[in-house]
Amino acid sequence: MRTLIFVVVGLLLVGLSMWWVRPRRRRALAVVFSVGWLAAVLWNLRTGVSHGYSLQEELPIQAVIYLVPVAAAWWYAWKTRPR
Repeated sequence: MRTLIFVVVGLLLVGLSMWWVRPRRRRALAVVFSVGWLAAVLWNLRTGVSHGYSLQEELPIQAVIYLVPVAAAWWYAWKTRPR
């Protein structure tokens, strides 16, 4: 359930932030979001490992939590690029 919450929050952040900025700045936003979301995912990874889960158990989950919103951000930035 926690994984789903993180993915949904990431997608909501992507959607709101892409809606907020101009189309010309969406690639820059995708870069900033990727770095910021990586920091959030690393914090979540540290929390999981500190609660007794192994790194081997946590890495696939954290990969999903990171890749789904970041892929959405880059896809949307590419899809709405100015021509």
